[in-house]
This record gives sequence, C-alpha cells and structure tokens, in this order.
Amino acid sequence: MSFLRRGYSWLRLHSTHNASYHDYVRYPTPGGIVRVPLSNPKVIGIASSRGNRLYQEDFHSFATLGIDPKELQVTLARHAEADWDPKLVPETFSKEVVFVGIYDGHGGSTVSQYLRQELHGLLESAKTDHIPELYEWIKELGGYFKRFNGNMLRPWLNPEVSQEIMDLHTRAYVTFFEVDRNLSGEPAAKESGSTASIAILHSLDAPFTPFYSSQRLALTVAHVGDTRVLLCYADHGRVLAMTENHRAEERAESIRLRRMMGTGLMTDSFGDARWMGVLQNTRSLGDLKWKPFGVTPEPTVRTKLLEGSKWAFAVLVSDGVSSIVSDQEIVDLVRGARDPKAGADRILRFAEDMGSDDNMTAVVLPLAGWGNVTGPDMTRQLREYRLRQVDGAHRQKQMY
Repeated sequence: MSFLRRGYSWLRLHSTHNASYHDYVRYPTPGGIVRVPLSNPKVIGIASSRGNRLYQEDFHSFATLGIDPKELQVTLARHAEADWDPKLVPETFSKEVVFVGIYDGHGGSTVSQYLRQELHGLLESAKTDHIPELYEWIKELGGYFKRFNGNMLRPWLNPEVSQEIMDLHTRAYVTFFEVDRNLSGEPAAKESGSTASIAILHSLDAPFTPFYSSQRLALTVAHVGDTRVLLCYADHGRVLAMTENHRAEERAESIRLRRMMGTGLMTDSFGDARWMGVLQNTRSLGDLKWKPFGVTPEPTVRTKLLEGSKWAFAVLVSDGVSSIVSDQEIVDLVRGARDPKAGADRILRFAEDMGSDDNMTAVVLPLAGWGNVTGPDMTRQLREYRLRQVDGAHRQKQMY
C-alpha cells in the first residue's frame, strides 16, 4: 500500500485526467432524464468476504464511462458483426457504457487496490497517441518482450500515418499495459500482482434504455488470470463462460510460454502448477519482477451481442469462489434471488459452506431476462449432496 503514501498523486494525474465517468446510469423519460445509482442493490449486487485470510486482497469497481461512439460502432462491426447507428440516440447516451471490474490480488493488495481506484479512469482516457511511447517501454522489459512486435498496438506505432480508429479491444489492451507502466516505480508491484476481469456493457436500444433492461446489448469482456465472467441464459439457466483461466497448465498458455520461454512450469507441494515455481497465473497486472519471464498483462478480449430477454444476468467472481464452486452452480445459486445483491450473497454463502478460506467476491449484473429463468435448477441436488458431505466431514472431525 506504499503507493497510497508516496507517488500516488503522480499516478492519479497520469491516469484519469479529463475523466468524465460517474457512478450512476441515466435514461430519458417524458418527464426528463432519470439517474439511478450503480450502487443500488437492484442494479449491481455485490458480496465480498475476507474468508480466513489476514488481509482483503479482492476488490471491485464500477462506473459509467464516456467512450467515442465511433469507437463503439467499430467494435461492434469488427468483433460482433453487428450494425449500430449512434445517431439514433442523443450523444449523451450514444457514448455511455457501464464498466464493472473485479480484481483478485496476490502477494499484497497494492495492485488490486490501484485497479479499484484507477482502472476505469485509465480505460476512459486511453489515447492512441500514447502508444509509441508505451511500445518502447514494453520493449525495455526485455526477456519475453524482446521480440514483442506490438500485437494489437501495431496500427498506431506510427500515429502520423495511421488513420485506423481504436476499438474497445485495443483500448483494453492499451490500458492493461498502462497499469504496469504506471506501477513500474512502485517497489511493492514488483513482488505483488492482481488478476482482473472487466465487463463493459453498451446498450444499443433506441430509444435508449439502461443495460439491465436493454433489448439489444453489447458486452465486452477483457480478462487476465483466473477471475471469471459468466452469463446465464434465461432458457433453462444454462451458463456461458466469457473467460478462460490463464494458467500454465492450460493448453493455450502452455503453447505461448513454451514457444517463447521454453520450460518454467513447476509443481508445488500441494500439486498445483506454478510458473517459474511461483505464480499460478501466467497473465496478470503487476508482478513486474516476472514480466521478462512471460507473465504478460495482455488481456483476452471478447465482445458478444446479447439479444433481448434471452439472457438473465452476468456474474463476476474471484477464484475464492470459482476454485470451489462450478460455473453452473454459480448461476444456479443466483436464479430465483429477489435481487442481484441477494444473488451475490447466495454465492458467497455457499462458497463459505464449501470451505473456501480465500478472499471471495461475487458481482451480479441483472439483464433483461432477470427473474425469467425457465426449467429446473440443474445443480440443486448436487449442491445439497455436497453440503451433506461437508457437514458429515465436519461432525466426524469434531469426534477426534
């Protein structure tokens, strides 16, 4: 937490200048514009616990951002094959997106706290003319990044000739690298880091409606590590994972790391795979000591067009939940909840009952199909069985 005591004002000035974000959603009515706080438990439901850990390293954030409508239009065309005309709604609403993030720190809370306070502002203020300088800094990391060719940054390495419009995928990519550059002067960020998943919700309705009632909604997810973003179909409550864990034993990550770094995967005394014998996650923010060894901040980014009431809700969870509760169990716990906050509480209560002692966070975002999930609860019997097994093991332990 030393950046809170020294150097933090410098970081803040360089990450959120000209910020226009706010903490409410707004929509037009015949009587004027209505503002609804994002902190309303019916808009975003949040539950968080320290578990049995000494410190809380899980954090979250949410905000409404202003993004160039042309950029949002390009994102949809490139990544969702969807058409959207921003002129169908006033500019006040055409540039409005809701940002929600979940951050799971490790080795300390320096990086996850920084993300909570700054990531939304950094995302909103990202500019293509910063990219050449950022690219040079990335190359200076050495090791894994010696052969870095710019990847998604390449169209803007020469901004004087580039005419290409940035999209949300590039904006997230730039922002995640900017986090590491901003933290590069913070000693604690060399040894500590954070996984992160962010969800950007963009209503395409005309007239405009907020994300929780939108009949046509674009969802962009950017992700590093093992925090998770899940969607729940209204039809039978089926789950769709929008993220995949970035760990060395996962096929895609294993191929990436072995191609660039050779070997480095080791197994600890608990049988868990660790990259360089230390890190479970092969992509993260912070962990600057390990950047030359392939621990990249490059996010996996995905955009999906959500149609009407086909989707009931989205859930973001940290690995204190997902390591012990399956994706389908997570969404089944939320279905039938009276509001998003109650759904998030159900997730945490079950994770605690299952014995999770890690920091735990769950964030529930209602969508147009909220409250209309059909079919039976697919994991109810399994959850009841698991609870009986845990209870039996606890009673047996008390006998000794």
